[in-house]
Amino acid sequence: MPTIRTTTRAALTSGALALSLSLALTACGESAPPAATTSAAGAPTTSAPAAASEEHNDADIRFAQMMIPHHRQAIEMAQIAAERADNPEVKALAEQIRSAQDPEIETMTGFLETWGAEVPAEGGMTGMDHSGMDHSGTGEMSGMSGMMTPEQMDQLRSATGADFDTMFLEMMIVHHQGAVTDAERELAEGVNPQAKELAAQIIDAQTAEIVQMSQLLPAS
Repeated sequence: MPTIRTTTRAALTSGALALSLSLALTACGESAPPAATTSAAGAPTTSAPAAASEEHNDADIRFAQMMIPHHRQAIEMAQIAAERADNPEVKALAEQIRSAQDPEIETMTGFLETWGAEVPAEGGMTGMDHSGMDHSGTGEMSGMSGMMTPEQMDQLRSATGADFDTMFLEMMIVHHQGAVTDAERELAEGVNPQAKELAAQIIDAQTAEIVQMSQLLPAS
C-alpha cells in the first residue's frame, strides 16, 4: 500500500414609494452581486468555470478525459468514508471532497461535449494506454497519477475504525497529489482558458485539502 497522510426586506406600503423604487431600479439596470457560498466545512466554494470555448488542443482533451475518472474514484472513496470513517472530521472532509468534485465532473463533461470528444464511460478510462499501467501497488498508473488499484480499493472497503481513517487519509493524499500533477500539466500544455481555470482551481483546492489531511493523520 502506498505511504499516503437575510436581511429582511421592509415592506413598501406606500404606492408612490414603491413606484419610485421600481423606476430607480429600471434606470439602474444592475443586479446585486451574488452572495458568497460556503461549503459544509465552512470554507468558501469556488464556482465552476463558464462553458468551454471551442479553442482546445490534445492536452485539454487529455486533462478532461483523465480527470473525470480520477474524480469519480475520489468520490467513491469519499462515499466509503461517509459510511466507515470513525473520526467526524474525516467524514466532514469526505463530504467536502464529494461536494467539490461532483460539479467539476459535470463541467469537464461539458468541455468534452463542446469539443466533440469522447466522454469517459462510468468505470472507463478513455484515452489511457492500459498496457502502461503499473500494478505494483504504488498507486501510480500511466496517464492517471495517484489512482488507487482495485486491490487498494478493496483494502479500504475492508478497513474499520481508526485504521480506516488512516488508510483513507493516506490514500487520498496520494490521490490528490496525482490530481495536482495532472492539473499542473494542463496549465503548462493546455490552451483552453476555461479548462486552465478549472485546473488552477483544482490545484488550489486539493493542495489545501492535502494540508488538512496531513494534519488529521496520527503522529507516527
